[in-house]
Amino acid sequence: MALFKKRTVGKPGEWFYCLEHKKVEEGPECPAKDRFGPYATREEATHAMDLARERNLEWETDPKWHDASGKAQGPEGG
Repeated sequence: MALFKKRTVGKPGEWFYCLEHKKVEEGPECPAKDRFGPYATREEATHAMDLARERNLEWETDPKWHDASGKAQGPEGG
């Protein structure tokens, strides 16, 4: 017996943004490696790339992730 079932169809009400096709889809249609989500609404999935840009900017400007020389580090300093 398999521990994990592979989902072949998505759940209604789950929204994803496909990075390869640059489109919003209800339920996962494309492989996980090619999508962001799940999101609660179609509107949230539509703005997935905006949210990713905002999070990247927060990370890039977070002093906890950068040493004095400006080289990126992990949270444990390495």
